[in-house]
Amino acid sequence: TLGATPRMMMKHDEHFTYKRLNWAARMAERRGARIMGLGAFTSVVGDAGITIAHEADIAVTSGNSLTVAATLEAAKMAVKMMGATDLTKGKVMIVGATGSIASVCSRLLAQAIHDVVLVSIEPEKLIELKRTIQEETPGAKVTIATKTGDLVADCDLIVTATSAFGQRVIDLTKCKPGAVICDVARPMDISPLEAALRPDLLVIESGEVLIPGDVDFGYDFGLPPKTAYACLGETALLAMDGRFEDYTLGRNINTERVKELWHIFKKHDFQIAGLRSFGEYISEEDVAQKRALAELLREDPARLAEVKVEAGEKLKDSPVMAQGVRASN
Repeated sequence: TLGATPRMMMKHDEHFTYKRLNWAARMAERRGARIMGLGAFTSVVGDAGITIAHEADIAVTSGNSLTVAATLEAAKMAVKMMGATDLTKGKVMIVGATGSIASVCSRLLAQAIHDVVLVSIEPEKLIELKRTIQEETPGAKVTIATKTGDLVADCDLIVTATSAFGQRVIDLTKCKPGAVICDVARPMDISPLEAALRPDLLVIESGEVLIPGDVDFGYDFGLPPKTAYACLGETALLAMDGRFEDYTLGRNINTERVKELWHIFKKHDFQIAGLRSFGEYISEEDVAQKRALAELLREDPARLAEVKVEAGEKLKDSPVMAQGVRASN
């Protein structure tokens, strides 16, 4: 493991992290490892594994291909749980859309849903991503923006995958009743305090995976037995398939590799773990309550407006934060 928090890594230049990852790669090789995965924030720093792979003598993967596949599968499961019957007729927002994970999520979601809202603080990259999607998926409706603003009000699914610290990534109080928010960021973009203001919304963590067999990670990630984050799952999956190669590197994730890895995922009987929200499994009773409340709000626009105003007032008194870090001067 790398003994540094995300905030510590962001305070230094990328060579601070590269040096420690190179140590880890050499230690892993001495112990017989043939592939190393860059879990959590280590895949965000610098060039997302390209430099590390060049310097390491073992294969390196960021784990982001399976992170994308598991995220999309978990999101599909969640919107179905919340009552969606025709997924092609929804509208989806991707926050942090120009990031490595979010950009390929955007491209694949556009292929499935055809109506996407891309949000990023990088307008030039947004325009480029919009052009890519329209070339790959003719007929797709693509809206771009630098802030989520009121655009969230029409979205059935919101995927957030930013590297924002101490910012409010999205105003949940403005969301559509019964919307699903899939938080891919680690640490998470959305806080439990924010989510509690709109109990009709379903906030889920990105898809964790169940690794088959008698699994012992030798370390407590805070997840249930046999359950791994997708980035770790990709590393294990490639090892099981004998694919000791630099698989997912850099910011431009290959959509075909995401699809290929999903086939390997099913080949080795991996599964998406039960959906979780802020560390707790989501029960059928939880979903039933959220669906009932969402239906009441959809049928009573006046009450929905009141709920949004009340939640908005409470939000003003709650700390602005993201990635588990509060805003500071």
